[in-house]
Amino acid sequence: MNMDASSTPENSVGLDFLHVRINQDNASGRFGRKVHTRFPPEPNGYLHIGHAKSICINFGLAQEYGGLCNLRFDDTNPVKEDTEYVDSIREDVHWLGGEWDDREYYASNYFDQLYAFAEQLIRDGKAYVDSQSAEEIRASRGTLTQPGTESPYRNRSIEENLDLFHRMRGGEFADGEHVLRAKIDMASPNVVMRDPTLYRIRHAEHHRTGDKWCVYPMYDFTHCLSDSLEGITHSICTLEFVNNRELYDWVLDALNVYHPQQIEFARLGLTYTVLSKRKLIQLVKGGFVRGWDDPRMPTICGMRRRGYTPEAIRDFCSRIGVARAENLVEYSLLEFCVREHLNAIAPRTMAVLDPIKVVIENYPEGQVEWFDMPFSQDGSVEGSRKVPFSRELYIERDDFREDPPKKFHRLFPGSEVRLRYAYYVTCKDVIKDADGNIVELRCTYDPESKGGATPDGRKIKGTIHWVSVPHAVSAEVRLYEHLFTSPTPGNTPEGVEFTDLLNPDSMRVVTAQVEPALAEFPAGSRVQFERLGYFCVDPDSKPGAPVFNRTVTLKDSWAKIEGKQ
Repeated sequence: MNMDASSTPENSVGLDFLHVRINQDNASGRFGRKVHTRFPPEPNGYLHIGHAKSICINFGLAQEYGGLCNLRFDDTNPVKEDTEYVDSIREDVHWLGGEWDDREYYASNYFDQLYAFAEQLIRDGKAYVDSQSAEEIRASRGTLTQPGTESPYRNRSIEENLDLFHRMRGGEFADGEHVLRAKIDMASPNVVMRDPTLYRIRHAEHHRTGDKWCVYPMYDFTHCLSDSLEGITHSICTLEFVNNRELYDWVLDALNVYHPQQIEFARLGLTYTVLSKRKLIQLVKGGFVRGWDDPRMPTICGMRRRGYTPEAIRDFCSRIGVARAENLVEYSLLEFCVREHLNAIAPRTMAVLDPIKVVIENYPEGQVEWFDMPFSQDGSVEGSRKVPFSRELYIERDDFREDPPKKFHRLFPGSEVRLRYAYYVTCKDVIKDADGNIVELRCTYDPESKGGATPDGRKIKGTIHWVSVPHAVSAEVRLYEHLFTSPTPGNTPEGVEFTDLLNPDSMRVVTAQVEPALAEFPAGSRVQFERLGYFCVDPDSKPGAPVFNRTVTLKDSWAKIEGKQ
């Protein structure tokens, strides 16, 4: 939905709550009728489909209202962060369509200013250095029904707090020996407000600042001030931060600085998927997948390698919209969006995944015809390629039945089918090996049916695809299914690990026979194997030895008929 930046609450009927709030702020003149958002990932892992929703929201709203969106890396924990993740995040956001121009920021850009803000809170009597252990602080926090207890160090003098804080920065103390806490209210009904930690000691080298710092600000302290320093108007977060909004407001008000508005939306939940960063790291480090970009992973780089398009992912995020309540979205909706876009852009080609040989007995030996086949029937995909036809062909084993059921309009003894763009053929004989397995079909063709029609106008219901045996290129094809057998692998019963629910058949590798043109497609190319599905050329491909990932299947009408029977 396109919306002019001058929209007002009066024309907000039917809009989601994010649009309604922005329209209200614009109508009141708050923030000077500007919209400035940000996408603030922590560089401690690869982005996934849940982040894609946030990217689409933040960059989409900025574009919709003629505003700006920053890319900011929340790099406040040197123990877990790495430039590898920074590079991957930058690539993923750009691939999805996010444009931030020169507005790439890092929380580490503000370390000097954040430290000065912390000193100001100490001078104002609103922060203190606590020397309790992490366990003691945790125990004194209280519960949802019981207030917390004040730290014995809560009433240190301003001078002592400043001295200790400076010595913390100077590297005098070990990790965990002291922390800086906000002095708010240990009896607050919001546990987040019970003197939260603002700074902790970390003797670790930072990926950008090196060993300059050994004290690092906490997320809640850093996030709101980074928003303030960058002039963000609407700080859009996931629902898990709804209780933290009170602290967000408290820090900005206590320091009397520019104050953005935090708004929360529900995170994405997707069936047959885990989106917990901890669990995704476990899958990678445990060797359950081939890496962050494994096509079975819900990471953006994994989906890109599988063949998903940014347009399809944006369409998916648009369809699910934004909500205040957590919900679980069917993975089939994402596949629908992928299928819809690939149907419009992917060139049609021919490949046989489970080959059975066909010999056309009345076709001249040694003769080769080259058919000019379009990449799409309706012209949606421009271009064509030459496909060779010969006496010996491969067809799909599933396209033949020796004893066919009703409504089976493919090949069986005595039946006639159309070979895509080529000729009509009739099955005459079935050749089997010593174990009774079908190894070859003997057929005849009608020379008058070239191009898929005949002078007598007889109707043929079945059309199957094929590949010429002497011209076929062997290709590795990786057939992917859901990574998990359960639609909710993140919610396991007691005693069951989420890795126990991994699907042993989530990847099956077959050697397919493909038409020659497919050997020339570069890595990342998306194609349709006619009647089989959409596939993407994998980076593992080598000249003459292509590798394809199945992106998504086609709807198989025969499978439904057969299932009912």
